[in-house]
Amino acid sequence: MDKKQINWQAWVNRLVVWRFEKLGERNFIYLLSFLVGILSGIAALLLKKLVHLFENLLTDWLQKDTYSFFYLAYPFLGILLTYLFVRLVVKDDINHGVSKILFAISRKGSRLKPHNTYSSMVASSLTIALGGSVGAEAPIVLTGASIGSNLARIFKLNYRDMTLLVGCGAAGAIAGIFKAPIAGIVFTLEVLMLDMTMAYLLPLLISSITAASLSYVFMGSAMVMKFDLVNAFSVKNIGYYILLGIFTGMVSFYFIRMIMWFEGQFKQVANPIFRLFAGGLILSLLVFLFPPLWGEGYTGIVKIFSGNGITMLDNSIFYGWRSSVYLFMLFLVMILAFKVLATAATTGGGGIGGIFAPTLFMGAVSGFLLAKALNTFLGLNLPEENFALAGMAGLMAGVMHAPLTGIFLTAEITGGYGLFLPLIITSTVAYLTIMRFEPHSIYTKRLAQQGNLITHHKDKAALKLMQVRKLVETDFEVLSPDATLRDLAKAVSRSHRNLFPVVDREGYLKGMVKLSEIRTLIFERDLYDTLKIKDLMYMPEHFVSPYDSMEQVAEKFETSGRYNLAVIDHGKYVGFISRARVFSDYRKNVQDFSSD
Repeated sequence: MDKKQINWQAWVNRLVVWRFEKLGERNFIYLLSFLVGILSGIAALLLKKLVHLFENLLTDWLQKDTYSFFYLAYPFLGILLTYLFVRLVVKDDINHGVSKILFAISRKGSRLKPHNTYSSMVASSLTIALGGSVGAEAPIVLTGASIGSNLARIFKLNYRDMTLLVGCGAAGAIAGIFKAPIAGIVFTLEVLMLDMTMAYLLPLLISSITAASLSYVFMGSAMVMKFDLVNAFSVKNIGYYILLGIFTGMVSFYFIRMIMWFEGQFKQVANPIFRLFAGGLILSLLVFLFPPLWGEGYTGIVKIFSGNGITMLDNSIFYGWRSSVYLFMLFLVMILAFKVLATAATTGGGGIGGIFAPTLFMGAVSGFLLAKALNTFLGLNLPEENFALAGMAGLMAGVMHAPLTGIFLTAEITGGYGLFLPLIITSTVAYLTIMRFEPHSIYTKRLAQQGNLITHHKDKAALKLMQVRKLVETDFEVLSPDATLRDLAKAVSRSHRNLFPVVDREGYLKGMVKLSEIRTLIFERDLYDTLKIKDLMYMPEHFVSPYDSMEQVAEKFETSGRYNLAVIDHGKYVGFISRARVFSDYRKNVQDFSSD
């Protein structure tokens, strides 16, 4: 450790002592949540400004009435630059930001790597600014969460408080990038699954308000996607909003299943250069054919809200379809179908971004398409812009399994509070629909399949944080199969255990000797040199692997009725894990989860 590191650590130690003496633990958490709000808000502002600046520079000068071959070049270049940055600078996987946060909470004690405070922000700006069909929200949420995690690590906070600051960073990031403080809090509670207690809510509120205030100061009070309510909500349209909820729920199912399938296909390509070229070429071709697939897609949403949805055909080879409503609806169907592939090609090819923006974009298109289809084929007069707004909430509720986030985020970023009831109806029905087919959100599905998903249930969460390797006990007297009863008697005199593992020279477990079963033989001195351990040992029916989850370990204790289970790594003896040690560690973790 060099002199600078020593001075830095000494300064941190003094600050830790000062905060205990002057502030107290709770006030210090409030102070840190304020600091996290500032930093995550600044990060959100920087990313948003960078993306919009480069997007405008690259596309504003293109002619609207004809296609442009620049749409073929930009996205591929964006993925290439992102790949080089990640491969040469970051040297780590930084995609799927929200899933990484959930995994860190579940399996890594809420610890995120220091480079996550900037790496995903830089990489996603390269991807999105050049047309990558993803959103900036997941990268910025990972950035904010990493800021909170690393601040907590510096000040040596426990798991509960570190998790809280991770949530503060995520809430601040959402609030900053969308100017939506309520959505930031709801997203953290609903998607990251933090406790909904006052001890957690106040710090989240501080971070969200702080980050949102910074956005208002530097970006003005205008909505992210301004929505002017021209047609007020009509009760007679409730049935159609229910239909929209079902439709967006089904589109959500298509989104989740197809994006995971496409990404799985990309992962099967072993060579990263081939993945880069495949993803880049597919994305570039799709953006060239369907310019609305460019970037986040918020420009297309604004066009729909302003009543100019037909202008989504600008810059495309389908520009001539403006004269036919049927062809335009076909164009919208193709956008819905290919947006998923464009998003998967972006991330699968090496680009960095999230599914937040694609979800909002597909939701708006879904609502717009359904209303236009009903108006065209049934002769109705449904307000298409209102249905586009409600569709955003519906798809977010379905894809993320977060109906409250869908409702509040959609209302906050558009100012569409006048349609609060349609948002609630559509979001709720979409959530109920998707739950019939898909029990996990796009964020949690992979983690759930791996058994790495943490939940609101404190007992399950505490169990998941425990690891077999950290609970292994090794203070057992080990015997050789060729050892004698005399050797066993000596081992009994030295040990306070009643189990004796039998291990060969290569370290493989050959069996065990239980004291209760050979107690009477200990007094048979004439057998001391003739009776071998291999004649007394037995092979345990139940044992544990160091790679087992604690749920599996708990199940083995339950089914076996044993108080100690041998831990074996590919046949080699590691130690024992005891029911008492597991229960003791479990109780400690539950206490750590509990709020003051």
